[in-house]
This record gives sequence, C-alpha cells and structure tokens, in this order.
Amino acid sequence: MAVVRTLLGCLLALASHAACAELPAPAPAPRQVLEFDTARSRFGFEIRTRLGQRIEGVFPRFEGRIEVLSDGRHQVHLRMFTRYVEIPGKQRYTGWMRGEEFFDSARYPVVEFDSVPYWPEVVDKGGGVQGRLILRGVSHPETLRVEPAECPRAGYDCDVVSRGTVQRGRYGMDSWQLALSDRVTFVLRARLSEAPKP
Repeated sequence: MAVVRTLLGCLLALASHAACAELPAPAPAPRQVLEFDTARSRFGFEIRTRLGQRIEGVFPRFEGRIEVLSDGRHQVHLRMFTRYVEIPGKQRYTGWMRGEEFFDSARYPVVEFDSVPYWPEVVDKGGGVQGRLILRGVSHPETLRVEPAECPRAGYDCDVVSRGTVQRGRYGMDSWQLALSDRVTFVLRARLSEAPKP
C-alpha cells in the first residue's frame, strides 16, 4: 500500500506540474501609475475634406494613465469622452461629430485605447506603440506613432506628442464619403501630473 500511495502521489504531482505549465505567464504587476495632467494635455483629431481642407477637433474631457510595470515596461490607457467633442468655432460641425453618423456619442460616449507593454525608450527616441482601439463599440489593433522627445524629461518639461491614423469606415463611420476622407488622425499632446518617485 505504501508503494501505491507513493505512485499516486507522484502521478498527482506530475499532473499538477503539467497543468501549471500550460497556464500563460501572468502579466507583470503595475509598480507605479502615472496620471495624465488633464489641464496641460491636449487630445484632438484631424480629418480632411476631399478638397484638402483640414478640420480639427478636440476632446475637452479625457482620462489617461501610464502603468509602470515591474519589468520596467510601460502600458498606456486612454479614454476620450465623445459627448464633449467639439470643432472650435463651428457649432454645426460639432453637432455632426457628436451625431450618429460620426462618433454617435449618445450610444458610444467613450473612445478607448489600451496599449500593449512597451519600453519607455520609445518616448525619448520615437517609435510605434501598439494597442487596441475601441471606437463606436468596434475594436481593432492600431498603432500610435510617438515623435522623438524635445527635452530630457518628456511628459514633464515638454509634451509627449503622438499620432494615430485610423480608417473610420472600419468603425462604422462611413457617412460623408464624398465629402470627407476616410482617414481620421488622433493627435495626443500629453503631460504627466507629477515626476516619478524613485
């Protein structure tokens, strides 16, 4: 009986080890969270007419944070509230952008972007930050292109500038194809609320 118990114990241990080996490795836990300074940051978008005119809009209300992961990588999370989107000085255009043919803010009040983890050197040197955009309830992978930093402490002493161009038709925003380009470029100028603590 002792031999049987020993064999059973070994089999259970092996089964448990195999089950654990099949589980995906957990993502590193956030070590620190850096909040965006909403007073000094600017989130907006650009779209061109078929005649080449550029229309610029802004998101007066938004949220943003960067999670500093335990392995040193960063992960950014953005939320832009479409109910407050506006085209400055153009009330009719503002109504269109909030309406059901564009952002449809009554049904989809938030645009979200969650990046995959990236190394912070991207902010200094520039490069792509990949992630997933949720717009009008539709989700697609997209890339933010970060411009090289203009100062040693980007995000504190100067803006972190990034742009992401999407095809609006992929998100159900396919009205006005004869008047407006299919491409919408989100423009983010981000500042952080306080310097990271050692």
